[in-house]
Amino acid sequence: MDETGKQLGIVSTREALRLAQEKNLDLVKVAPDARPPVCRIMDYGRYKYEQSKREKEARKKQKIITIKEIRMRPNIDEHDYNVKVKNMQRFLGDGDKVKVTIRFRGRQMTHTDAGKTLLERMAEQLKDLGLVEREPRLEGNQMIMIMAPRSEDKGGK
Repeated sequence: MDETGKQLGIVSTREALRLAQEKNLDLVKVAPDARPPVCRIMDYGRYKYEQSKREKEARKKQKIITIKEIRMRPNIDEHDYNVKVKNMQRFLGDGDKVKVTIRFRGRQMTHTDAGKTLLERMAEQLKDLGLVEREPRLEGNQMIMIMAPRSEDKGGK
């Protein structure tokens, strides 16, 4: 193929190199495993430059999501609970995932349902900002729930 993308057909290697040198361009193998190998006449330096620009642009648009953790106890006071909810609102608004952990100690393990209702209450309060990615689940002596931010395209529908 030439620099415009036009097919030149099957040409010998010498002939292809001569065509590329006449136009001060490079002969690049596009599909070396094909029979016969597919080559293209192009400015390889410019191609690499444009490819790196595209990759840089793609990295710029990429959003890195971090997981923030909020820890609490099942018998948390109302004011402390409100502070934790306010922090979760901020984290979800910034586009971060939030892992909410309730740690049970000793006899509190018999009342894990209190922790589950606390997490469900929290999820209900924050349903407009985020959605529950992982339901509250007991793992050892702690109950964990993960909330993800609600994306813009899903939020309006």
